[in-house]
Amino acid sequence: MNQQTSKDKNLLTTLKSSISGGLGRDNLGVVMARAGVGKTALLVYFGIDALISGKKVLHVALAQSTDHVLSWYDTLFKNISGNFEPEKISDIQAEMPRHRLIQTFSDKDLNPQRLEKSVKLFDETIDFKPDLILIDGFNWEKMSKVETAAAIGAFKSTAQRLSAELWMSASTHRSTTKGHPTKIMPPCDAYKKLVNTAIFLEPQGRDIGVFVLKDHGTEGSVDTHIVLDCDSLSLASDSRGSAVKLPASSFTLLSGGAKGSEEAFGVCAEKWGAKEKNYSFEGHDPARKRGIVLLSAVELEQGHVSNTYINSCMHRTYPKTPIFQKVLQSLWHQVNTSGEIFAVGTVMTDNTVKGGTGWAVELARHWGKPVHVYDQEKNQWFFWQEDAWKEEKPPVIKNTRFTGTGTRFPTENAIKAINDLFERSFGPAK
Repeated sequence: MNQQTSKDKNLLTTLKSSISGGLGRDNLGVVMARAGVGKTALLVYFGIDALISGKKVLHVALAQSTDHVLSWYDTLFKNISGNFEPEKISDIQAEMPRHRLIQTFSDKDLNPQRLEKSVKLFDETIDFKPDLILIDGFNWEKMSKVETAAAIGAFKSTAQRLSAELWMSASTHRSTTKGHPTKIMPPCDAYKKLVNTAIFLEPQGRDIGVFVLKDHGTEGSVDTHIVLDCDSLSLASDSRGSAVKLPASSFTLLSGGAKGSEEAFGVCAEKWGAKEKNYSFEGHDPARKRGIVLLSAVELEQGHVSNTYINSCMHRTYPKTPIFQKVLQSLWHQVNTSGEIFAVGTVMTDNTVKGGTGWAVELARHWGKPVHVYDQEKNQWFFWQEDAWKEEKPPVIKNTRFTGTGTRFPTENAIKAINDLFERSFGPAK
């Protein structure tokens, strides 16, 4: 294949120049970020780059379907297809599947034996030896540190035996990751001797900043000055107004499924083909049952914040009933792994949002996540920026994990605003 052209000026070309020309065979690279920020997309870009160069790629995806992974490859290839002569694009697309194998598992329990078994099977049956191995979704925290180190070392040994590059994703947590980290952070810090290259993706408003935390023998944060569009992971400067939209099936709505606004978000998610995760708990009867996630007492406790703190942030008191307290705790789960938040309600003069919805908005602001509020009294979308609410043009959904929440009593205009949001984002419903 090897179809690189003089027009090739994309993310990977820029990134390679920031990490000594690339990862290199026999080495392990890690892409680190919070959930929903872009780890999968970047791994897919690595895979596409290798395929275009005529290399063989084994993509191991945990807790994902094959169709989901393929949708990433198909859509992101469109983002870089402009780098090639039009008559060569179809040839590249025809060649790529012949050099790529996607191995999916329904869980995240990948062990060295499982990987080795797959590699051996592909070698013996179809003479397929990968030049690049991608492992997306590995749980770095499920096992003990000794067991995890042994597993990662074994993954790396498999890659070295094949003389292949190995890239893995790793989910970080807001509680242990400060802005602009200067070194490899948990959960990967305990295994940094095994990691040759580490890349961190950091949300920056509506964009994503790329930082190199380790470049082979050199440690310490290096700002690559690469800013990505959070929708397509294309270079932001090159993608404004031309980013290719991912299909709705690549997106997941995080909500509570309650009657009213959340129900409307869920109806639209199903109508357009997006996935749903509706966080609930025993004793709660949500209007939406699709994608229900029942939170345990322990999981609810993760979202516990003292009433004193909540009241001081929101400048009001909330009911202390067990049900309402659990609702507030469940909002933490809706926002925690979300890339951006869409809410329906009323913006108050003190910059909070009326009702329980306000706590979801406050969490999003506190965590620095993009947050949009449709004020149904003003019939206007607002975006939180520079410590103030600013009117904005009707937004689109840009992050693959997004929260949809709001008042239990949305107006007709608010319901329409939710429907319009999905149509702008994904086109007419099928």
